[in-house]
Amino acid sequence: MTMSLCDDTLLCNFPKCRTKLSGFAWVTACSHVFCDQHGSGEFTRSPAICPACSSALSGKLDIVRTELSPSEEYKAMVLAGLRPDIVLDISARALAFWGYQVHQEHMYQEYSLSRADTQLKQMEKLLTQQNQSRELELNAMRGEIASLKKVMEEYKRKYSEVSERLMERNRQYQKLQGLYDSLRLRNMAVGAGEVDTAPQPGYQDFNKGVARHATPQRSPQSFSLGPDRDSRFFSCLEADGAKPFFQFSSPARDKGRPFISNH
Repeated sequence: MTMSLCDDTLLCNFPKCRTKLSGFAWVTACSHVFCDQHGSGEFTRSPAICPACSSALSGKLDIVRTELSPSEEYKAMVLAGLRPDIVLDISARALAFWGYQVHQEHMYQEYSLSRADTQLKQMEKLLTQQNQSRELELNAMRGEIASLKKVMEEYKRKYSEVSERLMERNRQYQKLQGLYDSLRLRNMAVGAGEVDTAPQPGYQDFNKGVARHATPQRSPQSFSLGPDRDSRFFSCLEADGAKPFFQFSSPARDKGRPFISNH
C-alpha cells in the first residue's frame, strides 16, 4: 500500500509486521516508527538497536513512545510559549519525518515490485521451459500413439483373418462331423442287418459249392467252327469239365461195346 502526504496512517517499520499504527507508537531518532507491541519488545533491552536500520539508539531521546491521537488539551499546551521559529522548526522536523516515511514506503513498494517482477520473469522462464518440455513429451506421446494405432490396426487385421480361418475350420469340422455321424449310423445299421441275416454254416458251405461249380474256371477261347478249330473247342470243353458228359471215341474202340447195355 502506497502512503502519500495526505494519508493519516503510518505503517510499522518492523520487517515482518507492517501493520497500520494506532494508539501508541515508538519513534526513533533514525526516523523509524514501530507499533507498540514490537517497540516494547525491541527497545526494553539495552543497548537498543533499531530493527529497521540496525542503528544504535543510546541517547536519552533517541526513542520516544508517543500518542498518535493526542487530546485537545495536549495539542493546546505542547507548543505553547515557544517562539514561532521554534514552532516552525519543530513542525519542519515533524514534516521531514513524515516525508521520510513516505519515501521509505515508496522505496519499499518499488523494491517489492522489482522483486515480484523478477520472480514473475523467473516463473515465466520456468513456465516456458516446462511448456517446451511438455510439448516435446506431447509430440513423443503423439508419435507413440500413432505407432500404437498402426500396431492395433495390424492386430485387428490379423484377428479378422484368424477369425475367418477359424470360422472356415469350424464349418469344415461341422461338415466332417456330419459325414462321420452319417457313416457311423450307416455302419451300425449294416452291422445290425448282417447279424440278423447271417446264414447257417452248412447252408453257407452249400452255397459256396454251387457257386464254384456254376462259375467256369475260364471262358472258352473261340466258339467258331472251321478247319483246325473243332479240336480247340472240344479241348476247352474238356478243360471245363465236359469230358465226363461227352465221350469222343473212335469206331474201332466202340466195336466191342454193346450199343445198349443189358440191365
